[in-house]
Amino acid sequence: MNAAVKNERVPVNPVMLRWARTKAGKSLDEVATKFTKIASWESLESLPTVKQASDLANFYNRSFLEFFRTQPPELKQSEHIPDFRMIRGAPDPHDQPGLVSIQQWAEAQRENALDLLSELGEQPKAIPEFFFSTIQSSPDAVAMRVRELINFTFAEQEIINYSEKDSIVKILRHRLEDFGILVLKTADLQNFHARGMCLAMFPLPTIVFGKESPGAQLFTLLHELAHIVIKQSGVIGYVDKNTDKPIEKWCDQFAASFLMPIREVARLAGIKPIRPSQSISDEELNVYARFFRVSAHAMLIRLVHLGYVESKYYWDIKRPQFDEDERNYSSFGISPYYGSRYRASLGDFYTGLVIEAWSVGRITNHNAAEYMGIKNISHLFDIRDNLRA
Repeated sequence: MNAAVKNERVPVNPVMLRWARTKAGKSLDEVATKFTKIASWESLESLPTVKQASDLANFYNRSFLEFFRTQPPELKQSEHIPDFRMIRGAPDPHDQPGLVSIQQWAEAQRENALDLLSELGEQPKAIPEFFFSTIQSSPDAVAMRVRELINFTFAEQEIINYSEKDSIVKILRHRLEDFGILVLKTADLQNFHARGMCLAMFPLPTIVFGKESPGAQLFTLLHELAHIVIKQSGVIGYVDKNTDKPIEKWCDQFAASFLMPIREVARLAGIKPIRPSQSISDEELNVYARFFRVSAHAMLIRLVHLGYVESKYYWDIKRPQFDEDERNYSSFGISPYYGSRYRASLGDFYTGLVIEAWSVGRITNHNAAEYMGIKNISHLFDIRDNLRA
């Protein structure tokens, strides 16, 4: 984009500017710290430049094209979903506009995917009833059954090089999407002490997870899968030692059981001791973690669940260390092409539906850009070429 285009004033709709700001859960004063003329733009006293409007759209995490709509889209009122965040004093998610906005975004992507399937003459995949369970069932047994259903064997997990263990997140995301589950990703969850969100809506139940370290992403993804197994929507947060929620405990055990089957743990660590050990060395813990291609954090959770190690060691000694490591985690990877962040956020299933519908003429260029949430239509070609590759 040349300088002349960037500085060109654009006739945005002030109604849409106010709507986008409200949906982002931000006040005028908050936005004014970054965009000093936001009040005059919203009152139509002045117009932003192309660059200013584009930056504002990015700030709100919305499509640039939305600012030109004649009126806001009609959105269904979101159903109240339970708050399973385990931090004491965490506010109700429906009292936090930004978190509600994430839920509405996830619901909108699900509706978009269903609409695109309809445009293509396809039906969403039906999840077999045998997939579902209750928290009264053994998480170990249910996890093994689910592994078989989504076609991810332990043998496949075992042959992945430890240096490539982070690829398990991508593999599982693909398997879940192939199975009929929409998987979305956004870093915004962390702004609300949330790790994930589950919309147990059928067909096409939806998981939203955040941009934590790969090991934490993997555990969150499977925890959310457990919520779908028991048909329980919810906002999921970080575990609090003093909070005991049966659903969250079961979902954590499911995730650990899925990654570290009880039979394989026993084969590696031996028969469960009569009394849990007071501690475990980092060296031994890392040996176990490498075998299962998981983080030391996930491995220790599993050993505590199964009675190999005392929970006190996890909570008092290792949990603070794991939390510090998570806080210090940074991803320094550079996206190979511009569209990768949209594809990573929406997933290959959703992206594939958009590209297919666009390629066969069922939706226009502008429709496809809106579905993907991109600002520059030319990037659609970039996304399409890389998706096919």
